[in-house]
Amino acid sequence: MPKRQIVQIDEAKCDGCGQCVTACHEGAIAIVDGKARLVADTYCDGLGACIGDCPQSAITIVAREAEPFDARAVAERQAGPRRAPAGGCPGAAVRRLGPRPAPAAGPGERTGQASALANWPVQLHLAPIQAPYYHGARLLLAADCVPFALPEFHRRLLAGRTLLIGCPKLDDTSAYLEKLAAILRCNDVAAVEVAFMEVPCCHGLARLAAQAIRASGKQIPLALTKVGIGGEILEPAQRASA
Repeated sequence: MPKRQIVQIDEAKCDGCGQCVTACHEGAIAIVDGKARLVADTYCDGLGACIGDCPQSAITIVAREAEPFDARAVAERQAGPRRAPAGGCPGAAVRRLGPRPAPAAGPGERTGQASALANWPVQLHLAPIQAPYYHGARLLLAADCVPFALPEFHRRLLAGRTLLIGCPKLDDTSAYLEKLAAILRCNDVAAVEVAFMEVPCCHGLARLAAQAIRASGKQIPLALTKVGIGGEILEPAQRASA
């Protein structure tokens, strides 16, 4: 196999921001488990359009043995009806969100309320293992139903926190445990708070967080907040043992 110019991604530097994914017109890069990955050698033309969009300088051009660039394969992949969006799901691209002004009040409302969401993505399966917004973060792990049940979720629980969400009843909790433990292990998370519904199955999210903290090998404060289906906080944040 002949040598040619092709991109190389330094996983230690990559924070999974996803900017290289949108910069690569051939769709040769995807975010996998929170890191940028080269999908296939044949999709990379080696010209490095993605390099200038990487804020971590994690992408370089190297000369190594690789399959030739296949423009026809790229075209077929981009045109195929069953193909996922080039470079993976755009909704999984890591984003750090800044403060936003409150929207104008609607009819019958006193004031609008600004979103307190500070990071994206928030679903635990999609969340990157490493991201800038984990640095010193107060991590809020919320059950999927909590934001719908609690009217003042943004103001009372989300403000000033990094959010992750999941459902301990319907989702694969073993994958959740591995992902959350890795996040805690690889970042300097300051504290974890779990917001869960009063229904018995939802308390599994609290147990999962405690297990993840133990698996990370760190001593991270854990607090639990129970939310009622009637839209009230039944038990405000209480320190729990991990």
